[in-house]
Amino acid sequence: MKEIRPKNSIEARIKLPGSKSLIHRTLIAAGLAGGESRLSGFLECEDTLYTVKGLGELGITTRVAEEAVAVCGTGGTFPLRRGILQIFLGNSGTSFRLLLSAAALTRGHYILTGEARMLERPVGELVRALKNLGADASCIGMEGVPPVFVKARGIRGGKVVMDGGTSSQYISSLLLAAPYMDKGLEIEVKGELVSKGYVDLTTDVMARFGVDVVRDGYDYFQVPPSQGYGPRRLTIEGDVSSASYFWAAAAVTGGKVTTENICPFGTRQGDIGFLRILAEMGCKIEKNRHHVVVTGGRLSGIEIDMRTMPDLVPTLAAIALFAHGKTTIRNVPHLRFKESDRLKSITKELSRLGAHVVELPDGLIVHGDHKLKGAIINPHNDHRIAMSLAIVGLRLPGVKIEAETCVKKSFPHFWEVWDSL
Repeated sequence: MKEIRPKNSIEARIKLPGSKSLIHRTLIAAGLAGGESRLSGFLECEDTLYTVKGLGELGITTRVAEEAVAVCGTGGTFPLRRGILQIFLGNSGTSFRLLLSAAALTRGHYILTGEARMLERPVGELVRALKNLGADASCIGMEGVPPVFVKARGIRGGKVVMDGGTSSQYISSLLLAAPYMDKGLEIEVKGELVSKGYVDLTTDVMARFGVDVVRDGYDYFQVPPSQGYGPRRLTIEGDVSSASYFWAAAAVTGGKVTTENICPFGTRQGDIGFLRILAEMGCKIEKNRHHVVVTGGRLSGIEIDMRTMPDLVPTLAAIALFAHGKTTIRNVPHLRFKESDRLKSITKELSRLGAHVVELPDGLIVHGDHKLKGAIINPHNDHRIAMSLAIVGLRLPGVKIEAETCVKKSFPHFWEVWDSL
C-alpha cells in the first residue's frame, strides 16, 4: 500500500521515459523491416515487454539493454512454425491488438490470450476485418473477445469497412501489417474515429520506416502493395500520457513542474492537447522545443469532449476535484473497455474520498470545491487510475493506494519519481 504525502507548491524538473505508444508501434515496424533496427529511449515496462515477447514468439529476435532495444527484422518473411504456440499478453490491449495482424502475416498456428480482464476486452471488429482480408482468425471463447486463434498463412489484403467508434487500435493494427499484404490495404472508416492521435502516431512511425499512407483525414486509408519497411535507428521521445500526472501535480498545488524529453511542437502524440485543457482551466503553459513547463493557477471547471484523449480522463477527473465549479467529460464510452471500466472505477474511488461524481453513459461530471476526506482506495489493477489518485493525495491527507505496483504496466519507476517531487 502506498500512502501519498501532501505537498505544497511543488517545484520540480522531471525527465520522462520513452512513449509507450510509440514503442509498441516502432517495435512491430522494426520487426517486419528487412534488417536490424535500434531504438533508443526504450521504456522497459510490462506492456512493452509483452510486445517484445510476442514478437519473439513470431520468430523476431530482440535484444533489450540500457534503455535501448535492437530488433532483427525478418523483412516480412517467416519460416513455418510447427504445432500451436500460445502468445500470452497479460492485460496489454495495445500489444494484443497490434500483434494480432502481425501474427496473421506469419506461417504457423497461434493462440493469442491474456489475463482475465483481457478476455473481456473487445477485439471482434479487428478479427472480422482480418477475415475479410483473407486471414484465418477466430475468437475461440466468447464471440468478439480473446482468446483468438490465428492459422497464419499471410494476409491477402483488399478493402474493409471499419467502425470508428470502438478502438483506433484496430485500424493501427491493420495499417502496420499492410505493407506485407499481397494486395495492399484500403480502410473506409464509418462514423467518427476515436483516439485519432494514435492513428497519426501509427502513420508517422510507418513513414519513418519508409512506408507512406495515402489518406483522406480519418475517413479513408490506403497502403499500396509491394512496399516494405527499412531498418532504422530512432530515438523515442518522452511519453506525454505519463507527463500528464506531473503537469497535474503543478496544477493542483499551484506549483511549477518542468517535464523534459517532451517535444510539444513536433510530437504526434494526441495527448499533447491536454496542455490546452490545463490552460483553459487556469494554468500557465510554457512550450519549448524539448520541454514543457506547467505552472498552477486558480482552477475552474470546464466542459470537454475527451474522445481524442481518453487515457487522460482519470488525470482530468483528479484535477477537477480542486477546480471551482463542475467539470463535464463527454464522449468516452470506450473507457469501459480499458484495464478496468474506467468510468465506473473513477466514480467509485473518488466517491470514496467524499467527492461528488456523477457517472454518465459516455463520461463523468465531477463537482469541484467539495469537502474531501482521506481513504484507502483501490485502483482496480489499472495503472492510470493509480497514478491519477496520487494527484489527489498531494492536496488531501490520508490517501492510501492499494496494489500500487500496478503502475509497472506503463511506468515502473513512477513512485520513485513521484516521491522526488
